[in-house]
Amino acid sequence: MDQKNGARAAHADQPARDANVAAFVAYFQNGCKPKASTLGVEIEHFLVDNTGQPLTYSQPNGVADVLRTLSARYPDVSMHGDDILGVAKPHMNVTIEPAAQLEISAGPFESIADMRFALGEFERDVAAALTPVAGRMVALGYDPMLVAADKELIPKARYDIMNRYLSAISPSGPRMMRGSASTQVSIDYTSEEDAAAKMRVASALAPLLSLMCDNAPVFEGTRAPHRLMRAEIWRYLDPDRCNTVPGCLDAGFSFADYANYILDVPAVVALDAEGEARYDTRTFGDIFADRTMTHADIEHALSMVWPDARLKTYVEIRPADALPIDLACAYEALIKGIFYGPALGALAAAFEGVDAQDVDDAKTAIMKRGYEAETFSRNAGDMCDALVEMAYEGLPAGERGFLDPLARLVKQRITPADVSEFA
Repeated sequence: MDQKNGARAAHADQPARDANVAAFVAYFQNGCKPKASTLGVEIEHFLVDNTGQPLTYSQPNGVADVLRTLSARYPDVSMHGDDILGVAKPHMNVTIEPAAQLEISAGPFESIADMRFALGEFERDVAAALTPVAGRMVALGYDPMLVAADKELIPKARYDIMNRYLSAISPSGPRMMRGSASTQVSIDYTSEEDAAAKMRVASALAPLLSLMCDNAPVFEGTRAPHRLMRAEIWRYLDPDRCNTVPGCLDAGFSFADYANYILDVPAVVALDAEGEARYDTRTFGDIFADRTMTHADIEHALSMVWPDARLKTYVEIRPADALPIDLACAYEALIKGIFYGPALGALAAAFEGVDAQDVDDAKTAIMKRGYEAETFSRNAGDMCDALVEMAYEGLPAGERGFLDPLARLVKQRITPADVSEFA
């Protein structure tokens, strides 16, 4: 039996399976751009008062009130009942994560300078909104003050369901939802082959990107025991939907392969006919066994996996901890120089034969030894040096300066966590 017929036999109880794979493929094909040139970024932050204690969603002058204040300048408001969950304006979308971490999604932008301007505007707007508590916004990979279990969740059914499911798997569930914060960069793809190459390279580079952007000096109220604390959380969170996408490091990885990956993941959060969240541990393939998924169904399913590199109508690169603006822009420059320059093809070829176990082994080695670790049979520090050099070469001359803050840290073999005020 050939592979295609074998797959059909395995899903004989899902008559709509082929139609759903085709719907995903069409969705991804619609994401192909004539030219890969723009960047998007998402950065999650902790909001703290003048004592350094994190603000909760519901307290007076807390995160809900910050969103209400921001709505004067970000007039597109998202509500669920009486609860405010986000505000937006063109190219800037402000939302909240499970324990009221404040997230800015900015872009897409052609230039890093435009991205830097938008992030600076957001930072100033939040600073003004925090005036009543003399508070500030902190960009770290993990909450510097509290144990995750002590933090309240925002009033959102999706997060209640996720908390119930993930907490039963390991302590990583509450820690991811309540304690962690990240920087995610989104890049364009021009074709199925280009998307596959970017997924392969981003997934293989995940341990090194995590190291360069390691920014969690504190974990659960004490000094972090090793590098890559967020990577460790994701490693044990839920193997069905985290770490390396199955097959994405292989030659010939396709949109259909990613579609099948999504369809075989337990939904956990499913949407009813009114779009409300409900608990359902069937796979998406089983839930939609007899009907073709809509655009909204597809987007929801894609949001319920959290691998190192995630495919949507762009490739989302997810390993970096939350970073302050200058380092976030430096990281964006690193990604732009690598993925939009000649380095992409060279790295895609270099990582041929690398598998998910190799990536996991690299994470383990870096957790133990940092820049001195051996990763993919090479010194991790040397590989980071090479990535920085490739990025400089791939960037336009006018944008190379944005990379400097991160390049300086790599050269010194230190990470953002080492220079944090919380170190």
